[in-house]
Parts: sequence; C-alpha cells; structure tokens
Amino acid sequence: MFKKFFLSDWNMNIAILVNAIVIFFLYFPQIKVHYPDFYHFLEYLDVFFILVFLIEAILKLQNEGFRNYFSSAWNQLDFWVVLFSLPSLLHFIPGFGVIHTSLFKVLRLIRLIRLVRFMHVIPNMDMILAGLGRAIRSSVFVLLVLFFMNFILAIFTCHFYGNLVPQYFGDPLISSYYIFQMFTIEGWNEIPAVIAEAAAEQDVPYAHMVIGMTRFYFILVVLLGGIFGMSLANAIFVDEMTMDNNRDLEKKITQLQGEIRELKDLLLEGREKKA
Repeated sequence: MFKKFFLSDWNMNIAILVNAIVIFFLYFPQIKVHYPDFYHFLEYLDVFFILVFLIEAILKLQNEGFRNYFSSAWNQLDFWVVLFSLPSLLHFIPGFGVIHTSLFKVLRLIRLIRLVRFMHVIPNMDMILAGLGRAIRSSVFVLLVLFFMNFILAIFTCHFYGNLVPQYFGDPLISSYYIFQMFTIEGWNEIPAVIAEAAAEQDVPYAHMVIGMTRFYFILVVLLGGIFGMSLANAIFVDEMTMDNNRDLEKKITQLQGEIRELKDLLLEGREKKA
C-alpha cells in the first residue's frame, strides 16, 4: 500500500499541484509578516513535499532499476528536481540556517516543471506535440527574417534617435528591445510622441519635418515587422498545428471519391447489361 501510493502517477501529480499552491503562498510577504505561524507551517509543508518526492525517486529506483529509471526523460527530470530541492532541507537543520539563501528558494521552483506531466491526460497529446514540432520547424525561417529585420532596424533607429531619446534607442540592445515591442504592436504610437516632445524641447532643426518623418518611419516598422512579419509567423504556426486535421479530411475526401467512382462503375455496368 505504501509503495503503491508513491508509485501512482495520479497521487504524485496531485502532490505536485498541492506543492505548487504551497510555494505560491510562500511568496506572499504579507503572510510572512502578518501570519508568521502560518508561514512557518507552509515552510514545513514544503519540506514534507520534498521528502515525498525523495521517497518517490528512491522507490522508483528500487522498483525499476537504475538503467530503466534513467531511460525515462520524466524520471531524469524528477531526479534532478529532487536533487536541486534538497539544499532547502539544510535550513531546518541546526547550524545550517545561514546557508539558506534566496538561491535555494528559487531552485525549489524547478519542481513546478513536473506539472508538465499533466499533459499526458490531454486527448491526442501526441498529435498536438507533433504539430507543435512541425510548427516550430516551419516558423524558423520567418523568425530568422524577423530577427535580422529587428537587428537592422535597431541599428538604424539607434543612429537616428539614439541622442534624442536614449532611454529607448541609446544603444543597439535597448533599441532592439523597443523595436521588437513595436513588432507586437505595443507602444508604437507612444514612442513617436515622446520623440516629438524631445525634438521640440531640444530645438531640433526642421522639427516639424523630423516629427513627420518619424511617424512615417515607425508606421513602416509596425507594418513590416508587426502586421506582415508577426502575422505571417502566426499564420504558418497555426497552419502547421492544424495540419493533422487537414490530412484526416483529405483522407476522408479521397476515400469518398473512391467510393463514388466504384458506384459510378457499378451503375455503368448495370446500364450496359440492360442494353
């Protein structure tokens, strides 16, 4: 009974979910300040789950053997997650409280990756993952084009507006971030407004012409990268994700066409015999 509980995927998935909720509440500083007893209870509960996952790993190693256990990618993930969770236990051992840094608290979050195992209960998960793989492969070229477009536009924008609005285009890295932001149609109208204000304040020669060209330039950025580029990437991604459904429909249509041909042949044969 003891082994069955720890070797049940459903039980462990529920434990993972409950542990995720515990970690969620542990990151509320208000709980630590206003409800210290409850916060300490959550910490001990978190330690309990570390021990549960440790026992699960040990029992699986005994049950499956070293080679079979590590042949599974899920088991490898579980093993490393448990291993990286163990330093958190040192905080509760007398004399080791000093080494409990925020780093170990962050490492505990790695256990949340195990929640991905819930994907096994999703119907047709293999088809979804296959479609996802095809979509990523098909989108690589478009993403590379978007990357180079972002790279070139970032340098151009840095050259023209770096001195005017350094907070947005002071160097190519900052510039590339805000250009990509415009690709997502975010802030495309706010940044030109800031440039217009900066041009007016700094008495830039031909300020009205600069402002007009700026608006035209950023409209081109949004059109090229946002509307055409990102939309194309999304279209390819969605098309590849739904390819399996299209193939099923094509097979059914082909099958129906074959059956229709057989019926036509039978009708023709019947007519010929009557004649």
